[in-house]
Amino acid sequence: MFKLNIGYPHKREERTILDLMATSAPDLRVEPVIEPKQIIAARNVVNEIYIDDRVKDYIVDVVWATREPASYNLRLEGLIRYGASPRATIYLALGARAHAFLNGRGYVTPQDVKSIGPDVLRHRIIVSYEAEAEAVTSETIIERIFAGLPVP
Repeated sequence: MFKLNIGYPHKREERTILDLMATSAPDLRVEPVIEPKQIIAARNVVNEIYIDDRVKDYIVDVVWATREPASYNLRLEGLIRYGASPRATIYLALGARAHAFLNGRGYVTPQDVKSIGPDVLRHRIIVSYEAEAEAVTSETIIERIFAGLPVP
């Protein structure tokens, strides 16, 4: 669903990792922080988060812009080898619902889509050799798409 970019830990965090794990017998006990039934209940709530038709259309336009950027007046000629598949459409909607839920809202905004968009799309857009030669990444393309598409 997502491809998250996770950086290195801070120096203090790395020291904690060292203190806890640099042994042949680390303490691997895990304490639950939530019950499975609470996760299922939260998933059910996320599924009920409202997405307006205009936001749904925006999601479809974002994905289609990865396939046919010229149709959206985006100057990305020759930079995209393969655009995002329909799974991107599905996961943009699900991710936007989850983002709205985590922000305490019962509805999705275009900003929810933009917030999770790079995490959903970065591994679903295959850049061309030309793009690679120009150091254009899928991240760059995603930024251009979100900057160039009108927001409902």
